[in-house]
Amino acid sequence: MSADSLELHRATCPDDVDPRLRQALIDCWVDVTNAGGAAGFPFPPIDAQQAAPALDAIIANLAPETCRLILAMEDGELAGWLNTRRDTFALIAHWGTLHHVQTHPRVRARGIGIALMERARQVARDEMRLEHLHLAARGGVGLERFYGRLGWKEIGRWPDALRLAPGDDRDEILMVLQPL
Repeated sequence: MSADSLELHRATCPDDVDPRLRQALIDCWVDVTNAGGAAGFPFPPIDAQQAAPALDAIIANLAPETCRLILAMEDGELAGWLNTRRDTFALIAHWGTLHHVQTHPRVRARGIGIALMERARQVARDEMRLEHLHLAARGGVGLERFYGRLGWKEIGRWPDALRLAPGDDRDEILMVLQPL
């Protein structure tokens, strides 16, 4: 990947997601999940009929202050994406949560995930005025090391909280990025 070929965009309202982008997001989610990615669907294989309603719910909730997509585009094609959300309840409105962090399998290990995470941090701080971010990661796949290299700290675990298959229970790892 060259720095010139990667573009990072935001979708802040449902109208920002046209049918072509919607399909690319669905396809990415399906491909990431079916390649073993921990992006919200624990039981692969999945198909577009399963991913579409989950994506449509995210798109319907897009709003500049509370819910955004960060999109990584390489040479005009979707390379990865994530969802940043915040709750407006006064006690917790100062922090947000990252969901569905994913890089398409065809472009892994090229810095796209790092670029997405760095942009999410910048958008959360400068545009959404958040003070810190949270995320939950699936244990057993090295995600805590990836996020740790980017400044995230593990703040707890729910042991064996995720049952992927009989005999395959994984910790859910709670992480925070603070300050932004």
